[in-house]
Amino acid sequence: MTTTIAAPVAAAARPAHRNPQVLRWLGAFTASTLGDSVYYLALSWAAVSSGTPAQAGLVMAVSAVPRALLMLFGGVIADRLGPRRVVIASDTVRCLVTLGLAATLFLASPGLWILAAVALVFGTVDALFLPAVGALPPRIAAHDQLARVQGMRGIAYRLGAVLGSPLGGLAVAVGGSATAFTVAGVLFALSLPLLCTLRIRPLPAENATSGSTALGDLADGLRYVRRHRVLGPLMVVVLLGDLGFAGPLNVGLALLAEQRGWGAAGIGWILAGFGTGASAASLLLTVRGRVPRAGAVLNGVMILGAVSIGALAYVPLLPVAVLVALSIGVLAGLSGVLCGALVQTACDPAYLGRVSAVSSLGSLGIAPLGLPLTGAAIGHWGLGPVFVAGAAVCALSGVYGLAVPALRRAELPKGQSPARRITAGA
Repeated sequence: MTTTIAAPVAAAARPAHRNPQVLRWLGAFTASTLGDSVYYLALSWAAVSSGTPAQAGLVMAVSAVPRALLMLFGGVIADRLGPRRVVIASDTVRCLVTLGLAATLFLASPGLWILAAVALVFGTVDALFLPAVGALPPRIAAHDQLARVQGMRGIAYRLGAVLGSPLGGLAVAVGGSATAFTVAGVLFALSLPLLCTLRIRPLPAENATSGSTALGDLADGLRYVRRHRVLGPLMVVVLLGDLGFAGPLNVGLALLAEQRGWGAAGIGWILAGFGTGASAASLLLTVRGRVPRAGAVLNGVMILGAVSIGALAYVPLLPVAVLVALSIGVLAGLSGVLCGALVQTACDPAYLGRVSAVSSLGSLGIAPLGLPLTGAAIGHWGLGPVFVAGAAVCALSGVYGLAVPALRRAELPKGQSPARRITAGA
């Protein structure tokens, strides 16, 4: 028989929005996200200007290959070297590459090959950067503040996506792609001093990586995910949700706007509705810091969000479609930040780079592979059945999550640092 005794809890931690460490990290993440948005717009414009649409599409797709192939090893590197080092190195490389490309474009017109090479470098860097970003918050914030940090990260991501594209478009209009790449490089550079001033809590010696080979560390991380009562099922929920969401909202949305006669402006309004809803969900978690019964809420809102996704294909009027997109944004945004918060709080920090890599692989590596199939399915069966099929997959993820007791009962930490548990044999 065993008895679990909780040690006295620590004093309440400083709120994340008042923690200088978190604010520096948030500023660096926002600058980096803005730089990403400007870079991708500049790359697409330069590719379209230098080649055919097919060639431009190929350049834009190049970065997905190393990201999908190397993401899991990026998690291993983040856990081995420490997330701060990896994030600093990643943004340094992105800064130097974009500024170098800008200088090259100012002096010459090198063609598509250099754009493809830069896209390949960025895809490789993303495979390292994304798991490291996911592993940083537990090293700079108290455990009970991680959900709030995840909400703040969601707001920063949406801010970067909303402001980055107009900023990139303005830079292209003023001075062409070279100017836009310069702006992206400067934004990456702005993140570096903020990242360099972060003070990272070291991991306990017994939780550090074992010093085995990279493959051994990767296998150890995958075993950790598979055996974890919450993280294992949560990764299945994340993957199914990404698979169901990606096709309708990426390929189907443009075709829906074209079929209804809403045009590019209609797509913009629908995306604005979605972004507003997702930002509101992130703001909710930022303000509250905790949602009771997080596991049940997460899977419940995934089912509700699936209903909205299926309904979007049958909406005849643009204003109604914007409202439906707003509801999708709120529900998908809430499920997204809750997934991230549960990963942050349930995972041993020594494994967080690898677990973040597994979580990101679905949305950035596996789900995009199904986009051509979505387009072919829409051409064969039409928009409605494909949207409903995607919605069914999203709903299945929520039903599965509710059927797993450990995930359904998963909770975010309350407003204080978690108690240490001492197990004694009786």
